[in-house]
Amino acid sequence: MESIFHEKQEGSLCAQHCLNNLLQGEYFSPVELSSIAHQLDEEERMRMAEGGVTSEDYRTFLQQPSGNMDDSGFFSIQVISNALKVWGLELILFNSPEYQSLRIDPINERSFICNYKEHWFTVRKLGKQWFNLNSLLTGPELISDTYLALFLAQLQQEGYSIFVVKGDLPDCEADQLLQMIRVQQMHRPKLIGEELAQLKEQRVHKTDLERVLEANDGSGMLDEDEEDLQRALALSRQEMDMEDEEADLRRAIQLSMQGSSRNISQDIPQTSGTNLTSEELRKRREAYFEKQQQKQQQQKQQQQQGDLAGQSSHPCERPTTSSGALGSDLGDAMGEEDMLQAAVTMSLETVRNDLKTEGKK
Repeated sequence: MESIFHEKQEGSLCAQHCLNNLLQGEYFSPVELSSIAHQLDEEERMRMAEGGVTSEDYRTFLQQPSGNMDDSGFFSIQVISNALKVWGLELILFNSPEYQSLRIDPINERSFICNYKEHWFTVRKLGKQWFNLNSLLTGPELISDTYLALFLAQLQQEGYSIFVVKGDLPDCEADQLLQMIRVQQMHRPKLIGEELAQLKEQRVHKTDLERVLEANDGSGMLDEDEEDLQRALALSRQEMDMEDEEADLRRAIQLSMQGSSRNISQDIPQTSGTNLTSEELRKRREAYFEKQQQKQQQQKQQQQQGDLAGQSSHPCERPTTSSGALGSDLGDAMGEEDMLQAAVTMSLETVRNDLKTEGKK
């Protein structure tokens, strides 16, 4: 419905929007409508002057504000009617008993102008479909043929005055296009006030969320979408945990692959419980490989594989760690690479346990 011309509300210029939406173009401006209103005021003044410029009625008339316009931008039905006369169009009161007695089906008309409490808007047929072109809406609202009569009846019940526009409307692109195709509307447009209220509510919600973030970690950053923000925070925490694990792993690899006779206990105090059974070792290896697969999904495995490949490419003796006894028992079932991974896991567990013990001391 992009081809449909739809002026949205500005100030109290609903009469201007009503006319331009009816004619499907920027045909009238506030200046032109003000000129028509002043002309109508002058005609009324001249008629009042016929009764005598010294009469009480004439002096009272001069003291009253214009009935055809005001400073807010409101224009009377007389201004709208005179503006349409330029295009050979006239208005007939749809609510009147005279028109209702004709029993004309609203579907057979071309357009309506509706007014309630100084607000004007247009309902017009474009192509073969009806549209509510109210300037208070965020866009044109599609009205089905079956709903049109009910829509007009509802307006009458709410106190609206409805006028039928008679005459040939000027050609427009939207009317030509919609003669060939029919459009569907999945989401009905909202009132501009509702949209602004929703945007305000979203801004308040973001402000509250920003305060929570500042209270938690001092961060004032806020994504446009709360779901994206939560996902980003989760990924950030996960990446930090992975970086810590990778740092521990690289340290364990370095200790395991030294191949020297120096005992690790010279640098890190030994603790009990480091002699693992084959079942415990298998479970830890499975947990290790599961973590490795998760890191592959997050594009972290490339760096890990580079570290492991760099270490395994150098010739060295088999690591002299507490897994040596286990290696002799499992040597037939585990290859050199498996032994390396087992040594890495054992060293990592030793480092972590020793650091925990040292912290407790």
